[in-house]
Amino acid sequence: MTITAAEINKLRQMTGAGMMDCKKALTEAEGDFEKAIDELRKKGQKVAANRSDRDAKEGLVMAATTADNKRGVVLAINCETDFVAKNADFGKFVTNVIEIAIAKNPTSVDELTALAYDNNITIADKLIEQTGVIGEKIELKRYEVVEAAKVVAYNHPGNRLATVVGFSSATVAAEVAKDVAMQVAAMAPVAVDKGDVSTETLQREIEIGKEQARQEGKAEEMLEKIAMGKLNKFYKESTLLNQEFIKDPKKTVANYLNDSEKGLTVSSFKRIALS
Repeated sequence: MTITAAEINKLRQMTGAGMMDCKKALTEAEGDFEKAIDELRKKGQKVAANRSDRDAKEGLVMAATTADNKRGVVLAINCETDFVAKNADFGKFVTNVIEIAIAKNPTSVDELTALAYDNNITIADKLIEQTGVIGEKIELKRYEVVEAAKVVAYNHPGNRLATVVGFSSATVAAEVAKDVAMQVAAMAPVAVDKGDVSTETLQREIEIGKEQARQEGKAEEMLEKIAMGKLNKFYKESTLLNQEFIKDPKKTVANYLNDSEKGLTVSSFKRIALS
């Protein structure tokens, strides 16, 4: 199949890999971007950590919690240019939508966009209206909800990244909760703990580990063992409770939480970023 220059450039933007490497990977993957990224990783290419974030262009991300801190939401409303994202009216629109989400407790993008915005117009209709007024595509790209004994929201300066984190105890200290919410923002874990990683992700990491070892000339009978060793490294780097705590690398996040309150842990988290 023919791979276009635009597709090659898109993969390059997503991964940081060279143009020719991107072209070859896309050709081998028959145009499938996820498979192409895996091909690059198998060959030892360093690719961007958060591919899911690469779909977002411009816009604002915001997170908030209910007054009782039992529920938190985080959402992204996209636009086409940074100029619009920084416009005060656009910021007010995003703020209004997240306030509606907090007040009405929708559980999905569809439920949220079906809610009334004002004057009997729904959020979905308001998005269309804003597209006409601004002249750019405006889209509620993502919406996530976390419920727990205590939920904390973190909005990174600039509103291009936000997190909500749920804790097992309502008495978690404010500083501890903020530290962990910032850890999620900075380190982009894929799951809370080892057991929360999807089977699909695990299989992908194992196959990539095997292929990397194969490329290094390791014996076939050693590939599984080597891949499992790489999987342990993946757990330490990509699961929240097993990550090094950014403020004290001698501790894991799990250690930090337990030191602050015995038995304290994270029940769930959501992270949304624009890039």
